[in-house]
Amino acid sequence: MQFEVTEEYLDKISVEIRSNDIKSLEKRLKKLYPADIAGILNELKPEEGKKLYNFLDDKIAADSLIEMEEDKREQLLASLTSEQIADHIDHLPSDEAADVIQELPDNVQDEVLRELEKDDAAQASDIVDLLKYDENSAGGLMQKELVKVNKNLNMIECVRELRKHADHIEDVYAVFAVDDADRLVGVITLKKVLTSSLKAKISDVYDPEVISVKSNMDAEAVAQLMEKYNLVFVAVVDELGKLVGRINIDDVVDVIRKEETEDLQKMAAVQVLEESYMSTSYFQMLKKRAGWLVVLFVGESFTATAMGFFENNIAKAVVLSLFVPLIISSGGNTGSQASSLIIRALALGEVSVKEWWKILSREIWIGLSLGLILGLIGFIRVAVWSAFVDVYGPHWLMVGLTVGISLIGVVVWGNLMGSLFPILLKRAGMDPAAASAPFVATLVDVTGLIIYFTVAAVLLRGILL
Repeated sequence: MQFEVTEEYLDKISVEIRSNDIKSLEKRLKKLYPADIAGILNELKPEEGKKLYNFLDDKIAADSLIEMEEDKREQLLASLTSEQIADHIDHLPSDEAADVIQELPDNVQDEVLRELEKDDAAQASDIVDLLKYDENSAGGLMQKELVKVNKNLNMIECVRELRKHADHIEDVYAVFAVDDADRLVGVITLKKVLTSSLKAKISDVYDPEVISVKSNMDAEAVAQLMEKYNLVFVAVVDELGKLVGRINIDDVVDVIRKEETEDLQKMAAVQVLEESYMSTSYFQMLKKRAGWLVVLFVGESFTATAMGFFENNIAKAVVLSLFVPLIISSGGNTGSQASSLIIRALALGEVSVKEWWKILSREIWIGLSLGLILGLIGFIRVAVWSAFVDVYGPHWLMVGLTVGISLIGVVVWGNLMGSLFPILLKRAGMDPAAASAPFVATLVDVTGLIIYFTVAAVLLRGILL
């Protein structure tokens, strides 16, 4: 059963913290995972959270720290001494330790690293090395802890290396084989380790078909690679092919979630939030949302300009204005659908910029089919209403044709704009998610009105003159 932090639970644990009821706290927390404890720390008041955190075992405290929300973790770290932070970081894998240190002010980073160097110089060195990489690269994701053996040794040495590092390396999925220059040459799965003779040469056992990534590879590209080949780990090498680290599947889960969150926010015409929804301040939220809304508002204002251009036509056939919401919403909705589908397909690697012609030809037919469906429904709607009421006048047939043909044109145009605009942005080196549904809808609204009134001017010319 999944643990849930309820108000009742928080009240009970707050009472136990304030009264220093160690026995009750031990009983309450011993069955919880670090992620569960992190959830409690996120909800407690800062002072109570600090007390609970200091009560935890060092290893549990370290694992809980990394699971906390970023802003809550920063708040907690600010209340700890450099020595306390170093003690906890020493229990984390190098990649997670580097992530924590990166959130600290520069002067505190130096103090923590000096404290860490006193107890674990190797860990401090690994963290310093990781801090040099861009956080959105493979180097920024990887951890330095791994098991490697020289290809010229025997399998017994491979087993010895595994046992040597068993205590301080979590999730060992394989042993990496390297040459004398520390270049990656292959991988030995744990199954191979267990089933191979201890006297066998490593060079005869390792699989040379190992997938690796360069340390400067984009983190999102690493996540896509691991997803494509169903990898639970991937080796990281430098420009010379030397083994410098490894990335496990759990390291890229956060990358995938972060990228999806950013894309969704951009598609909703919101600037990317640096923090969680509840942690984002009122003014920050206002700033993130107001910019795009102003741009969209200005864009939508051109609909008034477009309608003003056809003012005489509207005055002679007021009935045309009745269908304006129908026309622009149909085009906008179609464009929004298309842009959302293409943005997601680009993100998943299902389509590429080079396939723009295939996408164009496909979406023309889809748009035409959708337009015919909506256009037919629009015409039938006018015809049926005209049988009962005289709202469309004696020229209801031409009005119905105008609505039907306009819907075909607007839907085809909206579909093309929605599908091609993200590809154009991708080709220009921009984020396709910037082609958000509201932005495409606004663009199609304006052009949709021009299409509608142009069709009306042609088909209803004798009536409007």
